[in-house]
Amino acid sequence: MLSKNSLPSTLSRHFNICNKRGLHARASAKFVQIVDNFNAIVEVEKDGKIVGGSSIMGLMMLAASSGCNLTIRVSGPEASDVLDALEKLINNKFGDEN
Repeated sequence: MLSKNSLPSTLSRHFNICNKRGLHARASAKFVQIVDNFNAIVEVEKDGKIVGGSSIMGLMMLAASSGCNLTIRVSGPEASDVLDALEKLINNKFGDEN
C-alpha cells in the first residue's frame, strides 16, 4: 500500500465503477495496460486503501465492485493524458458491456 502523500502535485478524479463485475481481473489488466503506456505515476484509492495503478493484483485487492467509488491520483509529464484515458475506460465499463 502507498501513503496518501506519495505523489507531489497530483491531479485527481473520482469515479463510480458502473460495470456489472466491477474491477475484476480483465478490467484490472486493461487499466494497467493504459497506465503502462504513459509517463505518469498512478494511485488508486478505495475506502482509504491506496494501491499503485500499475499493479493488477493491487487493483484486485481493492475489491472494487459495481457501484463503488474510486479516487485516481496521477502525477508526471503525462498525468492529464493518462487520467483522460482511464476516465474513458471506466466510462465505457472496461469494454465489458456494449
